[in-house]
Amino acid sequence: MTDNSGLSAIRSMDYVIILCDDLERMQRFYADTFGFHIEDEQPGRWVGFRVGTLFLGLRPRGRPYDGPKITNESAAIQLSFRVPPADVDIAYQTLKDKGIAVIEPPTNQDWEHRTLFFADPENNIIEIYADIHPRDTASAPSALHQISK
Repeated sequence: MTDNSGLSAIRSMDYVIILCDDLERMQRFYADTFGFHIEDEQPGRWVGFRVGTLFLGLRPRGRPYDGPKITNESAAIQLSFRVPPADVDIAYQTLKDKGIAVIEPPTNQDWEHRTLFFADPENNIIEIYADIHPRDTASAPSALHQISK
């Protein structure tokens, strides 16, 4: 019999908190870029957006267990947002129109996703992706996203 208590009882992710060095700048970015509406806010301490069923929160780094600031050469997290296939390209055009640098333009990947990658102001990686049919995948694996040791 499987034990489904304690940590084994987890069935979904409710919210994600991004630790920020510049809360106001990050709040503007997520509100202006995505059009996310603020659901909860304590000015200077916390801001939260509803993204589908997930709550995306931003809070300043500074608690003893937060650790040091992440350097600009490194990403702390990657957030992935799923959209319908045509919207990957629409999102790409929106980013270009807003002057946001794109890390990787829309690409049909070998794992049945069409992806678009860019970064937020604190270098967290953001992926916009859509599920695509296997016939639309890359003709040869790109190896761009493979983990290297």
